[in-house]
Amino acid sequence: MANRIILNTVSYHGKGAIAEIPGIAKAKGFKHIFVCSDPDLIKFGVTAKVTDLLDKASLPYTVYSDIKPNPTIENVTGGVEAFKKCGADSMIAIGGGSSMDTAKAIGIIITNPEFADVRSLEGVAPTKNHAVPTVAVPTTAGTAAEVTINYVITDAEKERKFVCVDEHDIPDVAIVDPEMMYTMPKSLTAATGMDALTHAIEGYTTKAAWEMTDMFHLEAIRLISKNLRGAVDNIPENREGMALAQYIAGMGFSNVGLGIAHSIAHTLGAHYDTPHGVACAMMLPIVMEYNQDFTGERYREIARAMGVEGVDAMSQAEYRKAAIDAVKKLSADVGIPAKNDKIKEEDLDRLAEDAYADACRPGNPRDTSVEELKELYRKIM
Repeated sequence: MANRIILNTVSYHGKGAIAEIPGIAKAKGFKHIFVCSDPDLIKFGVTAKVTDLLDKASLPYTVYSDIKPNPTIENVTGGVEAFKKCGADSMIAIGGGSSMDTAKAIGIIITNPEFADVRSLEGVAPTKNHAVPTVAVPTTAGTAAEVTINYVITDAEKERKFVCVDEHDIPDVAIVDPEMMYTMPKSLTAATGMDALTHAIEGYTTKAAWEMTDMFHLEAIRLISKNLRGAVDNIPENREGMALAQYIAGMGFSNVGLGIAHSIAHTLGAHYDTPHGVACAMMLPIVMEYNQDFTGERYREIARAMGVEGVDAMSQAEYRKAAIDAVKKLSADVGIPAKNDKIKEEDLDRLAEDAYADACRPGNPRDTSVEELKELYRKIM
């Protein structure tokens, strides 16, 4: 079987990288740019850091911000209509996963109008054309949506999230500028950072993992363990470290998939609006415990990357416990709660069924069942 790697055509990294955007837009011949960004980023002037550059370069644009934290089908269909109305030919997505996922879906539908029904994009849709030319500018260090071929949309009517995987949706250009992340509050920094750690650990242990993605994931785990605590305290060098770490994790998991920590997190977001990173952080050590007998020696390398000393002298049981404990400690240190008091016993059947149907579930190293998933939910109730 051939292993595939899909990455951005080009990416820019480092403080001040957004200054490259006007030149990129002109070189690519953008005539009217559709800027996707969420309302809070506009309110607090983060989006303006980019649009001010467009103004100075006399590049026309339209801002679209009807985007919820868990973007909905309606956010996408509204964006498609707004894109058509303004006559745009390109996009800049500014924000976290919400803005970028919305932009990806819009961009795919514009160039593949036969998929105008957003639900038809679930799973691996057979689109034929690449999305609208897109520059992605993350403002959070977690989702890595700027370098992945995945996006997640909420079906509010059915109270479920669905994952779309499409090699045509990856942004052409990623601009990873840590200065765009400095205004993230502590809670969001912690949650998105733990999402990135979940990407790295699930990507490293998924059934499709291989040497190249292992390299990305282990380095991401190391960088997150080194930098997340400081990033929560808004230390610039740690913000830079997390900006790089989450991108590297995205380089890996986008190409090999994830596991059931994400499947469960998607359902918690859809049913209870639990922030995605918080849900991932709650589930990650629980899922690691569940999966440990199906991971060979990989938890030893996870523990090593997280800074645990003496792993080579440990037994398998010891280094597996050390890896799980290191994840628990990092999550607690950055203030992630361990329990979700919104989950009710009567919801478990629906939650477990939705998690089992989730696109991330088949990649989990241990095959699971609806009944076993219900037991995992109970561990955070």
